[in-house]
Amino acid sequence: MPDDNADLSSPGDSAPPGPQAGARRVLERLTDAESLELLATGGFGRLVYNSRYGPLALPVTYRIDEGSVVLGTWDPVLFDEDLRTGIAQAEYQVAVEADQIDVKAREGWFVLVRGAAHHLDTEAERAPFVDAGLEPWVDGVPAHFIRVNPTSIWGNRTRPA
Repeated sequence: MPDDNADLSSPGDSAPPGPQAGARRVLERLTDAESLELLATGGFGRLVYNSRYGPLALPVTYRIDEGSVVLGTWDPVLFDEDLRTGIAQAEYQVAVEADQIDVKAREGWFVLVRGAAHHLDTEAERAPFVDAGLEPWVDGVPAHFIRVNPTSIWGNRTRPA
């Protein structure tokens, strides 16, 4: 039987909202430049795409490079099977999402970047990202990099009014 007194405002198994939870908040739409600036402070996000089995969101490391998002992926076989068309210059559309949320303060931001997934296959393309913090966290997994050139950027920030 459900608990009629449950606090539905906080996620399960997390601490109750902080003292500022009742304070008024505003939702602020971010510009493309502000969104990329926030992404530049991050480093961990999710690659979202339609896999052969349906929608998929996988963790990736990333960095901003000349206005695009470069991802370090953790399973090159999976990404090769799902994100290669086999047709030159035909690339799958993907989304990259990153956020920074303070649940207790009920504030934070999220950014969603959409664009084509370009695999960095040549040594010249890969060289700037080797030893750039995008390598797999697990030993023995080969590094694989994907560049996403944004076709759209969407960002929001929630903050005190």
